[in-house]
Amino acid sequence: MNLAYRDVRHHLGRFLLTCVGLGLLLGVVLAMIGIYRGIVVEALTIVQKQAADVWVVESGTLGPFAEASRIPGDTREAVARLAGVTAAGGVTYQTAETEVGGRKFRLYVIGYELGRPGGPAAVTEGRPLARSHYELIADRRSGLRLGDRVTLGRNTFSVVGMTEDLVASGGDPVVFMTLLDSQRLQFDLAPPAARIQIARGAGGATTDTVNAVIARLTPNANAEAVANSVRRWKHLSAMTQAEQESILTRSVVDRARRQIGLFTTILLAVSAVIIALIIYTMTMEKLKQIATLKLIGAPDRTIVGMIVQQALALGAVGFCSGALLIAAIKDYFPRRVVLEPDNVLMLGGIVFAVCIVSSGLGVRAALRVDPAAALGG
Repeated sequence: MNLAYRDVRHHLGRFLLTCVGLGLLLGVVLAMIGIYRGIVVEALTIVQKQAADVWVVESGTLGPFAEASRIPGDTREAVARLAGVTAAGGVTYQTAETEVGGRKFRLYVIGYELGRPGGPAAVTEGRPLARSHYELIADRRSGLRLGDRVTLGRNTFSVVGMTEDLVASGGDPVVFMTLLDSQRLQFDLAPPAARIQIARGAGGATTDTVNAVIARLTPNANAEAVANSVRRWKHLSAMTQAEQESILTRSVVDRARRQIGLFTTILLAVSAVIIALIIYTMTMEKLKQIATLKLIGAPDRTIVGMIVQQALALGAVGFCSGALLIAAIKDYFPRRVVLEPDNVLMLGGIVFAVCIVSSGLGVRAALRVDPAAALGG
């Protein structure tokens, strides 16, 4: 006879309700782990999808994601002539807000040159940009659809293509437009402001400005050597792909990453305490039954097995229900939730260990029960 199974079946409703509550708690822990990983993944998405080897930015900056960076657009021609460079393209990055059909959209706008590096890695629906003006490629998370008309700045754009899972480090979905359109959006002044600049004698300023130039190298080229060549030009700075990723994770999203990580650790500790209290309470409620078992000669290993098996069953059902819940709803979170198998297995191992340790409290209380307590009122 399995005493743990008998006891669970006798109090099935309460056991399942406890498992559901524990599952919700563990689901929140798993969601926080997924959000933590999602922040890192989102921060690196654009950089990795651009498939660049070297980033050329304004001297003295860590741009274009960590700081403001502006360099002349013709810098791409100088970079393209460096040894080992196969292609170079100017890109701009900016955040814009617009309204479509009464709904507000906050977008991260990337401008790139057609036929040069900087555009979307793949278009999952629709077509790539084919015209120099007034076309957009939007990520699905933006809520935009093919054929939508979007007003940005003083121009209206048509959505001609869609991408998947391209968001900025702040969580804003990405849209792509041509470099000329993005330069107008970012650097063109409104007519009143332009007239003021003209009156001040600054009306002839060029708008052929980009935030960065990204370069792709031949397979045998050394990215660090190319970056050092660019750094010799006093008005420019350069960083490799690895350096750019390091800046994003250690600077741009570092504070948010650490805060989510600390909150996840606290939540995990709270979960461990709650699991211990649940198992201890379940044991204390059965002290008279345990005393009766001792009175009729049940060995200690039978009592210990009952408590440990119930603790493991509680942890397993609660963890599985929480994991299934988060897996079902993770796509509805505002920010990306990344559930890696190793993270899920790690949390499962922690829950297993907590259940074993917590059952020790119940086992200690059970083994100290006097069999004579079964004869009391």
